[in-house]
Amino acid sequence: MNLMYGFEGEVKSKYNESLYLLFQEIFCYLPLGAVLNKKVIVMHGGLFSNDNVTLEDINKVDRFREPPDEGIMSEMLWSDPQPYPGRGPSKRGVGSMFGPDVTNTFLKKNNLELLVRSHEMKDNGYHVEHDGKCITIFSAPNYCDQMGNKGAFIKFKSDMVPHFTTFGAVPHPSVKPMQYASNMLQ
Repeated sequence: MNLMYGFEGEVKSKYNESLYLLFQEIFCYLPLGAVLNKKVIVMHGGLFSNDNVTLEDINKVDRFREPPDEGIMSEMLWSDPQPYPGRGPSKRGVGSMFGPDVTNTFLKKNNLELLVRSHEMKDNGYHVEHDGKCITIFSAPNYCDQMGNKGAFIKFKSDMVPHFTTFGAVPHPSVKPMQYASNMLQ
């Protein structure tokens, strides 16, 4: 991923390989998700290919490694919501698609109220779906310097109601879009 989308190339070009390898190691220490006030779960991707996953199961995942091709870690990183019930194959080839019924089942089973995830560009910076129980938030405005989307972030106060802030891209150094990406994307 880091090679394909240009992170590896940019770090090596601007700094050196040692710093890139340090980033790679640090990425393996980042949490897979977080639960806020026992009500909101936040993760990168989405939910799971079965309905039996609990917060305890998530806590048991060995995070200190590269993501595998399947299983809880992989699905938390790469799964995406879909508007219709059930599950479906992922458009990405890893993880799965999950519907509003899957979101409701997971939240009820784990005594949670809301799923917040990222991993998908949204034109307005965020998207609320699954009867308000699944929010996609995307903080990279004008993704890849070519999508024209807004970025957004959420603030939660003590009532745990999400408050959205959207923003546009700002000027940055003149670099062609995806300059550091691998040739597979260009």
